[in-house]
Amino acid sequence: MTCRALSLSRTLTSLLNRSYEVGLAEVSQYEGVELLAYSCLAFGTLTGKYLNGAKPAGARNTLFSRFTRYSGEQAQKAVAAYVDIARRHNLDPAQMALAFVRRQPFVASTLLGATTMAQLKTNVESLHLELSEEVLAEIEAVHQVYTYPAP
Repeated sequence: MTCRALSLSRTLTSLLNRSYEVGLAEVSQYEGVELLAYSCLAFGTLTGKYLNGAKPAGARNTLFSRFTRYSGEQAQKAVAAYVDIARRHNLDPAQMALAFVRRQPFVASTLLGATTMAQLKTNVESLHLELSEEVLAEIEAVHQVYTYPAP
């Protein structure tokens, strides 16, 4: 039996934070180091549940107000645009965000977090989602407008 050593880098990666793609992705692929992506939903922000100042009961950003990274104006505009893409294509925003991260060639796996069984089910179902070229093009167009909305 042949065993392969696994080299991983754990990095925050989402539609709102794509900084790994700039330089690090190329180096990691060259060196054979795969990414274990976490916070792919940006603390739940990419679900759209915090849009328009919403503070759902029991949600992380409601309970822990110190998590402000994704609450800025540019991040909220980007989230609104991504949620709009998902809804226009009959996709769940969380599943679209997870599927986008998962399809990146440098990503070995994603770490999922869920507070409820419904969230876990939604996250797991994203494994079956393949994004169309049209959706990917629209995501890229939003990224060009809001390149680093949550530094």
